[in-house]
Amino acid sequence: MRILILGGTTEARQLAQRLAGRTGLAVVLSLAGRTAAPAQQPVPVRIGGFGGAEGLADYLSDQKIDALIDATHPYAAIISANAANAARRAGVRLLALRRPGWVPVAGDRWIEVADVTVAVHALGDTPRRVFLALGRKEIEPFVVAPQHYYLVRSVDPVVPPLAVPHAVYITGRGPFAETDERTMLEQHRIDVIVAKNSGGAATYGKIAAARALGLPVIMLRRPAMPDVEAVETVDDAVAWLDHALALVTARGV
Repeated sequence: MRILILGGTTEARQLAQRLAGRTGLAVVLSLAGRTAAPAQQPVPVRIGGFGGAEGLADYLSDQKIDALIDATHPYAAIISANAANAARRAGVRLLALRRPGWVPVAGDRWIEVADVTVAVHALGDTPRRVFLALGRKEIEPFVVAPQHYYLVRSVDPVVPPLAVPHAVYITGRGPFAETDERTMLEQHRIDVIVAKNSGGAATYGKIAAARALGLPVIMLRRPAMPDVEAVETVDDAVAWLDHALALVTARGV
């Protein structure tokens, strides 16, 4: 059974790890190639895009893929839409592995916004010290608000840097512990965070640290996703694949 995992998340790597070496499975993990030095993966990796839904459908057919697992980031709406479209075109079973989002608890000061553009306006006109916990390709809209001080963290360096007078850049790959996040926020005297509701434990440290420090978080809402079969955990994805493998085996007998 040939399986393609659309990855880039912790869950994708964990699922690949669970499936690596299993008899009866041939697994390929696809990464978009946005990170210069991706983390080590336990299965063969394909780097780069497919050319939209049509290109992905052609790949599924050409490679005789039996099951497609969409384990992309919760904000990768275009990729997820392409996956749903391609799976339908190619007649391939599709499962979305979607980690649940964070839920505000007592002490959280969330300001939920629709997108990055609204987040920029939510900062206001008065200069503030802002931690941008966003992807390096998502921070460009903040150039229209140069009055703020920005702390930008990314896996790869931000090149070119933001065209603003006050910005500091640090690189790092999660997970990030709450104590370390709190230290960082205090050292840079951050008074507001802009973040995505990514869910999971790896990047929750900044949310817990913000709560402990009483800092507001401008939280981008998750985008709408295709209505496809979905699970929330790696265990459930493995169970789904085991069932699909059993069906394929039964048909082959």
